[in-house]
Amino acid sequence: MRSPGPSDDAGRPDGSGPEGDPRPADRDDPFGCAGLRARALAAWTASPDRLREDANAEEELALGGYRDRVVVELAQNAADAAVRGGEVGRGRLLLRLSSADGAPVLLAASGGVPLDAAGVRALAGLRASTKRPEPGASDGGPPLDGVVGRFGVGFTAVLRVSDAPALLTAAGGVGFDRRRAAAAVHEAASAAGGELAAEVARRGGSLPVLRSPFAVGPDDVPGGDEAAALLDRGWSTVVVLPLRPDAVAPVGALLDAVDDLLLLALPALGEVRVERPGVADRVLRDVADRWVVLRRSGAHEPAALAGRPAEERADPRWALAWALPRRPAAPSDPLAAALGRLDG
Repeated sequence: MRSPGPSDDAGRPDGSGPEGDPRPADRDDPFGCAGLRARALAAWTASPDRLREDANAEEELALGGYRDRVVVELAQNAADAAVRGGEVGRGRLLLRLSSADGAPVLLAASGGVPLDAAGVRALAGLRASTKRPEPGASDGGPPLDGVVGRFGVGFTAVLRVSDAPALLTAAGGVGFDRRRAAAAVHEAASAAGGELAAEVARRGGSLPVLRSPFAVGPDDVPGGDEAAALLDRGWSTVVVLPLRPDAVAPVGALLDAVDDLLLLALPALGEVRVERPGVADRVLRDVADRWVVLRRSGAHEPAALAGRPAEERADPRWALAWALPRRPAAPSDPLAAALGRLDG
């Protein structure tokens, strides 16, 4: 499995293809990655301050607010894909810790609607999620008809554990690579000079990653063969995260912590399967057999959202879930045991 280098798809600063290449730049780019990179590089060249803003925002989210949320965010994306595919309550998620050429890889396969060009634009545009309410959708139903995320920032969580995340579908794939993104920015800065070159030099290696998507296929991604096999088995989208060595243990702990709460919080999912070496596979499903769940939803009054951000005001709906275990809990958990007695 080869790892793509800076020369692949990076002959020009926008990465649109080598000079003199007669083939169209989008020949293997169904999601328009080259155009997204070109626009980001043009924006940074025109305003180096924008580069600093984008880099700081991405870094703050990956290392701060979305630290240690990679499994939850992958599950939310799977739940949203199930909602958009009309599979509420039947969504599937596979979380598999594997390896490629001896290097650790986390694969997250989901069903529902596969990643598309609009989704790639959202991944490459901080706080520009595609998860918006339909026009007139303020009837008090579940937010976005069950769609969870809406601010377009959750995917930054993958940067905490991986320097080269990728997403593959039957129609094509998109990859983000810290090294390739830095090469494109350095090339643009070298060509532009001036303030952009100075800002890039000041930042060292702390440059935006998710603003620079690259078109990839299974052959370009560590673990790509395994991801392709999952797609052949009917999964819609496979997220591939080559893990940094220091991320393996934390990711393993996050996988071990997956339990019924994930299904309770994301009712669009009907099954979560967790696979990791040396540990028995776990399959979570039929959560209603183990929990009594009460759900309520509604819509905030406009006055309650006055002064809130525009994206928040655009979707005033809220949802609440209250869950009670059906069976008595272990004596070591007095609170859960008390709730179990109430259920009886």
